[in-house]
Amino acid sequence: MTSATSNGTVFRLDRGYVEVAGPEAEDFLERMLSNGVASLEVGSAAQALLLTPKGRIIAPLRAIRTAPETFLLVTDSSDLAGPAADSLRAARFASRCEIEVRPWAGFVQLGSEPEAPAVRTPDFGVEAWEAWREAPAEGADARELEPLRIEAGTPAWGKEIDEAILPAEAGLDETHISFTKGCFPGQEPIARLRHRGHVNRRLRRLEAPSAQPGDEILWNGKVVGRVTSAAEGRALGYVRAEVPDDGVVLIGGTQAKVRPA
Repeated sequence: MTSATSNGTVFRLDRGYVEVAGPEAEDFLERMLSNGVASLEVGSAAQALLLTPKGRIIAPLRAIRTAPETFLLVTDSSDLAGPAADSLRAARFASRCEIEVRPWAGFVQLGSEPEAPAVRTPDFGVEAWEAWREAPAEGADARELEPLRIEAGTPAWGKEIDEAILPAEAGLDETHISFTKGCFPGQEPIARLRHRGHVNRRLRRLEAPSAQPGDEILWNGKVVGRVTSAAEGRALGYVRAEVPDDGVVLIGGTQAKVRPA
C-alpha cells in the first residue's frame, strides 16, 4: 500500500443516495431488489441490483438499514440516484413508504472506522469504510484508489458496468443477487442464464504493464476482449470465456497475463 492509500486516509466518492422510509419500506425493497434486505440489522448492508424486467442493470447499489423502517440505497454514481428513485416510485403503487433522493456527500476511509455513519466496503480489497454526510467531505481524489479497486476486481459504473452489461458477465450474480429470495424484477432472465446458459465473456483482472482503457485484448491472433480500467500495471477487462484464467494475451503489443476477477 502506497503512502497515498495508507490507513486513515480519506477519499471523496461520487455516490448517489436514495432514502426509502416507511412501515412497508422493507417489504417493498424485498420485492424490488435482487438481494434480500429483510434480515439486515440497523447499521448493516447488502450489495444488490435494481434491474429492468429483462434483467438489465438500472443501478448497482448498497442497501443499508439505517433505522428499523428506513433504508439508504447508495448508488455507484450520483447520476444513478435520480433514475433509481424514479424506477422505484413507478413501482411503489400503494406501498406505504417514501422515496427521496438525498444530496449527501460520500467518502471512504481506509483502516479505522470514521465518526460519521459508515459501513464496511469490500470494493478496494483492504480494510475500508464508506460513509456519507450532509456537508461536502474533504479528502483526496478517489482516482488514487483505482489501483486498489482494480486489484480487488471491483467493477465500476461507467467503466465495467452499464445498461448493456449482463450481471453475470461482471460477476455480480455471485455478489449482488440472491437466488433463494422471493421474486424481483429481472429474476427470470437472470435465473435462466444461470441454470440453463452461459455468458460469452467475463470480467477478468490482467497483469498488463502497458494497458490503457480501450485497448484490444488479443489471444491466438484474435481479438477476445477490451480493457476497461488500468493503473500501475494492473487492468480490468472483458475477455471471452474460452480464454483460460492463466492465459497469456497481448495488449498493445505487450504480453499480459489473465487472472480471475
